[in-house]
Amino acid sequence: MTTNTNYPKSFSHIGITVPNIKEAVKFYSEVMGWYIIMEPSTVKKEKETAIGQMCIDVFGEDWEEFEIAHLATSDGIGIELFSFPNGVKEAPEFNPFNTGLFHFCVQDPNIEDLIEKIVSYGGKQRMPIREYYPKDKPFKMCYVEDPFGIVFEIYTHSYELTYSSGAYTK
Repeated sequence: MTTNTNYPKSFSHIGITVPNIKEAVKFYSEVMGWYIIMEPSTVKKEKETAIGQMCIDVFGEDWEEFEIAHLATSDGIGIELFSFPNGVKEAPEFNPFNTGLFHFCVQDPNIEDLIEKIVSYGGKQRMPIREYYPKDKPFKMCYVEDPFGIVFEIYTHSYELTYSSGAYTK
């Protein structure tokens, strides 16, 4: 029997395509502290294995193999890294005005040190660190890039805490 009860779904993982799987695993494990769940491995196009068939269903027939690795955040969110040998090796132009996913966000109370570490590993700080409620609460944020040009955001406090304070028009 199916019920119509709606409830918030949990976030499982995010898939990120990178130009070099080993460099990406190094960055995300050493800088972000994410746990390596599965070291980089190669998936080949084959119908004989469940993963091979599943990837054919997802990617179609126009590929032969790719590399994949799995990491996890401290709260159990999966980070699935992909590297395709024939894919474009530059990040797409940052354009948040177009439809689609334009960033993900991580949380670290020590935003200054994390940004410094990202930059020291070849990433970029895209803006100054900003405060949401400068006179009331210490909630900070900043947009950065990993060394591969993938844009993400850093919050110092949880999403719920940051936005439960109401509008940020003060």
